[in-house]
Formats: sequence, C-alpha cells, structure tokens
Amino acid sequence: MSTPKPTQLLPPTLLSTLQDIQRRGSLSHATHPFASSAGPSSNALQDIIEATNRLTQSLSIYDSTNFGDAKLISRLREHANISRSLHMSDLNIQQTVDTLKKKSGVKYGEDIPLDRTVLVEWCISRFETWGRSVGMETFKDEGHEGTVTLVFGGKVLVVDIDFSVERTDPLRPSIRISNVKTSYAIPGAESNTEGSNSLDAFLCHSMQAFCIEIQRPEAELDPLEAARLGIIINDHLQYLVVLDRFAERKGEDGGLRWFVEVDALCRDVEVFASAEAKVIASSLAQERAPLDVFLLRAHALPLPYLRLPSISFLVYLSPGAYLQLLRSPAAFEQSPHLPLLDIPFTEIRKHLPRRPKGVTLASLALSSHSDVHSFSASMSMPTLTTRPAFPLVPDGAREHTFPQTADISSSPFDLEKPSWLLDFTEGGRHPGVVVSQSRMRDIELVVNPLSSMDQMNTVNIISFGTGSWVDLLLSPSNPASPERYTAVYRSPSAIHPPLQLRLTAPEEPGFILEKVPVHSIKEVWGVLEIVREQCWLNEVLLGCDWTPEGLKSTNDVPPDDTEATEADLEAVLSGTVIPRKIPVNLFLPSEHSVTSFERNPALTDVHTHRPKIVMMAPERPPISGSVGIAVTYDELKPRGVDVQVNGALGADLNQDMLEEVCRRGGTLGLPGRIWARSAGPS
Repeated sequence: MSTPKPTQLLPPTLLSTLQDIQRRGSLSHATHPFASSAGPSSNALQDIIEATNRLTQSLSIYDSTNFGDAKLISRLREHANISRSLHMSDLNIQQTVDTLKKKSGVKYGEDIPLDRTVLVEWCISRFETWGRSVGMETFKDEGHEGTVTLVFGGKVLVVDIDFSVERTDPLRPSIRISNVKTSYAIPGAESNTEGSNSLDAFLCHSMQAFCIEIQRPEAELDPLEAARLGIIINDHLQYLVVLDRFAERKGEDGGLRWFVEVDALCRDVEVFASAEAKVIASSLAQERAPLDVFLLRAHALPLPYLRLPSISFLVYLSPGAYLQLLRSPAAFEQSPHLPLLDIPFTEIRKHLPRRPKGVTLASLALSSHSDVHSFSASMSMPTLTTRPAFPLVPDGAREHTFPQTADISSSPFDLEKPSWLLDFTEGGRHPGVVVSQSRMRDIELVVNPLSSMDQMNTVNIISFGTGSWVDLLLSPSNPASPERYTAVYRSPSAIHPPLQLRLTAPEEPGFILEKVPVHSIKEVWGVLEIVREQCWLNEVLLGCDWTPEGLKSTNDVPPDDTEATEADLEAVLSGTVIPRKIPVNLFLPSEHSVTSFERNPALTDVHTHRPKIVMMAPERPPISGSVGIAVTYDELKPRGVDVQVNGALGADLNQDMLEEVCRRGGTLGLPGRIWARSAGPS
C-alpha cells in the first residue's frame, strides 16, 4: 500500500511547495509507463498541477488586497521569515535522513552470535521476527526433544516450519529445516486445504540456505551473505502476505485462486515449452534442443519458484553465459513434463539466481500498490497486433487470464488493487533492459492496442537531441550523445587482421524497460518476444568495448613506426600486403523501413520488423569494391539468425558456418572471416 503523507504542522507556502517538489527524485527519470516509478511520477505531476491551481488562487486574492498598513506589512514579513526558517530546518533534516538512507557502499550483516550455544535460539528468533515484520501471527511450539515448530498465520495462509535441533555436542548445537508445510484455513471448512508441494520445497530451500550459512566455521562465516539470505526469506513471506490479503476477500474477489494460480499456469507453460523444444531438436536432428537456440527461436523458458513464490522466465542468454553453463558438469535427471534441453534444469536453477552477466530474466509477480500504472484488461484486442506469434507450435499456446478483482472494491477504504507485473529488475536489485523507442511502442501495443503511439507507425523516429538508445547501452554515464562509436575486434585465433569497427548510432531514443503490467499469458508471450529481440541486438553490440569517436582508446591498433622497405612497396604494388586493420562500418537499420536486404516482402509485419545489423567492409585486394553483410534475427532459421552476404567474390562461404559463428558470439567478426576466406592475389 502507498505510504500516507505526514500531516503538515505548518500551512503550505510557495517555498515549502517548491521544496516538496524538489525532494521528489522520481520526476527526473520516469519518462514512460513501464518504469518502476511511473506511478509515483504520475502522482507527483498531479500534485504539481494542484499546487499550481492553489498558487493561482492565492495570487488572485493577494492582488485584490490593499497593503497600505505599514504595521501589517511588517507582521507579514516577520511571519514569512519565521515560516522560511522552519521550512528550511525541516528540509535540512529530511535531506540528511535521505542522504544517510541512500549512502552507497554500506551494508550491514546479520548479528550472528559468536557463542555457538545460543545460535539455535537466535536463529529461531530471527524467523519469528521476519514473520511478525510482514504482519503474520507467529506461534512457537517446542515438541519433543530435538524439534521446534514455528507457525506463521495469516488470514487464510498457514505456514508450518519444522526445525530439527541436534544437541549431541552441547557446545556446538546445530539446527536445520526438516520440513515446511503450507495450508489454507478456509472459513467454514472443517479442515485446512493443503498447499502447493512446489511452494513448500521452495520455502524450505531458501530457509535452509540461511541455516547453513550461519553455522559455517568462524573463518568462513559471512554476515553479509547471511543478511542477503535473510532478506530473501523476508521477501518471500511478504509476497505470500500479499496473496493472503487478496484471498481473504469476500465473494468472487477472494478465494484460493490467488494461491493456486502459479501451479496452474506452470503446467500450461511447461507443456508449451516442451512442444517448442521438441520442434527445435527435430529441426537440428538432435535429441535435446540447445538452450541458446531454444531462447532464440522459441519463447522464454519458464522457471517456476526461481526467485519468488511465482514464476520467472529466462528470456535470453548471451553466448558467453551459455558457454559457462555448458561447461558446468551436471547429470541429467529429466522430468517428463519439462523441455528436453542440453543443459539440466538443476544447473540452470543453480546458475541463474545470482544473475550473471549476459542473462535476462523476467519475473511475473502480483503487486498490490495502488500507484502502479496499469491498463484496463478490456484493452486486450488480439486483432490489432501481430504479437505474440507461434510459428513453431501454432496451436500449442493456451490462453490463460490472471486473477483480477471487481472494479468496485469490497470496502470504500480499500486502496489495494491487484496488478500483475512482468518485472525485469528483480524488485529493483538490477537495472532494466535498454529498449529502443520503436520496441517500446510495440510493447505498449501488446498491453494496450488502442494506444496513441500507434500513430507513429509510418513516421521516421528522430531523437530531437534526446540521444540514441545506443547511448544508454554503450555509455550510460556519458551526458553527450556521440554520432558514432568505434571499437577494435581481434580474432581469438588471429585468422585475420584486427577489425576497426565504426558504428553509426541510430537516431532513435531509448528507454530502460523495468516493469510491464499484464493481464494474461498471451500478453506475457508478446512482451517477451519483443524483449528477446532487443536483448539479442544488445548482446551483439556489447561484444566489443566501444568508445565515442574521437576519443582515444586503449584497444586501438598501435601505429607502425617502422620504415618501409622495398619488400613492403612490392607487396603494396602486387596487392599482397596484409593490412594492419580492416575498416568496417556498422549500421542498425530502422525496423520499420524496407532495405535492400529484406528477404521476403510478402511476410507479415512480425517477420519483417526484425532487428538487423548491416556491416560494410572492403573487398580483399586485388579485388576492388565492398562487401555487404546483413545479420538478421529470425526465429524461423535453424539457429535463430539469417546471414546474407553481398560481394566477397571468390570467397569460400558456407551459410551454416556463418550462422554458427553468429550463434557463438562472433557476429561482429564476420567481415574478418569473410576476408580470410576470400581468394586474394594469385
């Protein structure tokens, strides 16, 4: 729920109103409805409008007042000075408190007792504190020797936590979580309804991780890690309390549907993912579908109960992140309802929670904040958008609408309204995804097809000084917006000279995508399709260290200061000289414009508006001219990309080899590979 505003002891003045506006930091960065602070920013703008109206009325009153009395003027000045002093004092206090709260680099760990004899009681007390902090009633039951049970009770939800205590060594007792059981106390029922086994195992795993961490040897004890695990447990309980508040509502607004929704949704999406994985494996003549190809061609990989008591989606893996997973030894223990992939799910789940570099995750979670910017569920009109598309399994995706409440709340004082959010920031712990304006528009059309942004469909997007989305990706801290970026790509096997890359930034602004309100799994698939394409383009560009053109970079090819010889001159004349570097120009064509590299104009918009990278490089001497390379994201291709080459006369090129190079992260090195395979001088 929204935090209530504190009661003002002094009436608002012009100075206090300006100070209140300046304290709101959300106005400076929430420029679209899919930012985490979109709701607070809208409220702040509404407050500014109201303050402006009040100011206009006050000025009108003062304008009609006769200030001829010198004593009155003196009293008004005195009152203004006193009010200003009080407001400035209040402002200084609030600024000091905000600064202390936002102080970076300060993290407080768990106060783990050094006396191991009291560790068991301290651990149980921490769980009791977390339960009470989220608003649940806590009951402690010390049963027979060696067992302690904690019961967390909500309005509907009941969580039983069984601790097993080992006191064989009185000086070093140990504690572990033996079982976690959830149930639902339905009003009027004789017995409780059992909860989800998956939820029980998820809670048990996160709680046991905390118990293991606090019992490590003193040399290995990490209070910061224990604090992090404690925050995770608290977040899990807090999310369950949100579900509990909706479940306790009367009539159709409440019920167990808020708790069983995740398990019902997981069954549907896992069956759909398995069908897509089977099609991909069959097209590659393999038993298991490669995970990276699956994420390029299929929809996101569902991962229930990964970070929250909800469902997460693995949207994209960079080639480096995929290779790291592939090298991790693990045995296959495949469940019959999970997709057949080349990496076991146990390894995926163990690797992803820390959010390694090159991984894009999205979590579907329920929010109860009243200031969430959401669209009406009635806006979902499938005939107005081509998203999502299901080329692999046309009939495999089932429609699933998320639970909602009636428009009229059961209580006039109840401000909580459920909003299902697709979160790319893990609750604000990580930055969102850099998205171009055209894809941001496509996302809005998925969740709100009647959006006015659709009027921009036939208009070329110009930044008007706001910078390019590439600036947000490559140099987010640079206030300037360079027209071009440069980088040097070196072959790991040195099969070609270094490539001097020169990227022209597209004249299209960008945004940071953080949270998207959704109403059904169909909207989730549509949003994740668009984000997946953007992530592919982002990770390709992040494969090099880019520098704004004109600035010196440590990766530049050093100049050759040696004197030229007769052999060098002969090599230049005969065309056999090996260049120190090969210049390559990169372009990112607008996805809503037709270029000479379009494959099939008869395809629908969802297939033609694909991210694309165009590279231009010179032919290998003695052939003159240039080589054009277009790499297009295409889920219909076996590896998810399509490579087209114009030029490169006499080069020994293989389409499968070029696509495999792109799959393994060598997209920006294609000009060098083509140069190396060209005939050259005879």
